[in-house]
Amino acid sequence: MATIKHLPSNTDSQIISSILAEDGALILDNVVSDAFIAALREETDPYMLGTSNGADDFSGFKTTRTGGLLSRSKKCQELITRPDILSACETFLAPFCEAVQLHLTQIIRIQPGETAQAIHRDKWAWGKHLSHLEPQFNTIWALTDFTAENGATRVVPGSPTWPDNQSIREDQITQAEMQAGSVLIYSGSVFHGGGENRSQEDRIGINITYALGWLRQEENQYLSCPPALAKQLPDTLQKLAGYAMGQYALGYYTPPGAPGEHPEVVSPAYALGKAVEHESMGDLDKALSTTQSG
Repeated sequence: MATIKHLPSNTDSQIISSILAEDGALILDNVVSDAFIAALREETDPYMLGTSNGADDFSGFKTTRTGGLLSRSKKCQELITRPDILSACETFLAPFCEAVQLHLTQIIRIQPGETAQAIHRDKWAWGKHLSHLEPQFNTIWALTDFTAENGATRVVPGSPTWPDNQSIREDQITQAEMQAGSVLIYSGSVFHGGGENRSQEDRIGINITYALGWLRQEENQYLSCPPALAKQLPDTLQKLAGYAMGQYALGYYTPPGAPGEHPEVVSPAYALGKAVEHESMGDLDKALSTTQSG
């Protein structure tokens, strides 16, 4: 049976990218402290405990999924913008985009008695139209220990390049066992799924994922964190949420209003009250340079 590599928290982004490309998953051990987890849970547990169970086999009838973390939790914001994680993300996805974006935020609580989730690829969120590239860089932060008994994520190491119709055998599946404070990093192409919880305790993790800046996000950040809330976020979070151009000509809009009241073509940042010097669809020179170099 293949195994998931465990690496120290300060592992170089290029090493992370190389392992992800081949194995599809890895674990960074002991990245955040018990105190950090306690503070995060103080912010998010009320939302988690107020979330209903899933309504189908895939979502899990004994699993809760709590989103909207961008505006709900300062500690989650810290995880989203960790420089080491973003550096690894940008390195991994650089061949396919000019900018990365926040794809989804979700606390996943697998409760006792939950069955194993079907093995799948996260990039199937866009159907099976992206088999020729890698669209995602994903993380699951362990807020409790992840064990084989309590539903640690099931992963098929080495599967990123397999065809979508690959038949997965049980002996090809391993589990992402890790201590609370560690993080599972995995690609959108690796086969995986939530585990069966045979314990008497919840298995709780935060799923924060990033995607190519030119794709539709799974969690609609503009509705989860509309401009009135996004205005209060740091610049990095605003851009990750999508209040920036995905690349040239992707994401501009025309503000509603009387004739001449607003510029005609502006970046989404304009919706946050940021001034623009002129109408623009983005950096054309950069877009052309990227296209030509590719």
